[in-house]
Amino acid sequence: SSRCMSCIEMAKVLDALRASQGTRLTVDFIDVFEQPEAGDRYKISLIPTQIFYDTAGKEICRHTGYFAHDDILAKFRELGVKI
Repeated sequence: SSRCMSCIEMAKVLDALRASQGTRLTVDFIDVFEQPEAGDRYKISLIPTQIFYDTAGKEICRHTGYFAHDDILAKFRELGVKI
C-alpha cells in the first residue's frame, strides 16, 4: 500500500529488482487498499507480503514484512531459481 511505510520501502526494493534483473524477473506491486479484490485473491492478511512464483505460476514461497534486495535474490537461489 502507498499508505504503509514498510510497503513504501518495499516498493523501492521492487524497483531495484526490476532494474537489476531486467526480463529475468517479473515484479508486480499491488496496493490492496486500491485493489481489495487482489488482497482476497492472493490471500493477503498482512502487508507488505511478497509472493514468489515459478515459471508455471505455482506459488513457491511467501514472505511477510520488509525483504531486502539481496535477501530476495538469496531466497531465489535457495529455491533453486536461476535469475
